[in-house]
Amino acid sequence: MKSIELVGAVVRSLDTHKAKDIRVLEVRDVTALADYFVIASTTSTTGVHALVDYVDTDAAKLDVRPIRTEGYQTSLWTLLDYGTVVVHIFLDSTREFYDLERLWQDARQLDLAMFLEDEKS
Repeated sequence: MKSIELVGAVVRSLDTHKAKDIRVLEVRDVTALADYFVIASTTSTTGVHALVDYVDTDAAKLDVRPIRTEGYQTSLWTLLDYGTVVVHIFLDSTREFYDLERLWQDARQLDLAMFLEDEKS
């Protein structure tokens, strides 16, 4: 599966399950860590857990599993590492504190419409 296809599946999962302020950063030109970061947030630790579980389940349907998951127990910031795609799901206040969008401001931000158009039609 191509990285961009996984990004699309993750974005659709987050959107369907009411994640807030979903962002996709193409980071391949600014770091060797991944090709894409998907960033989203929610208002509660229960919401973080739920979003992580939904993304994990939806990716598994595509036969994709994370290499590792970090932060699931505290649910302030959970990271799902799929190799070329890293998903960051934050509690709102934690996202504001770490401000990954500012940290990775040199990355290209992708328009979510390219992932959600088919779903809305």
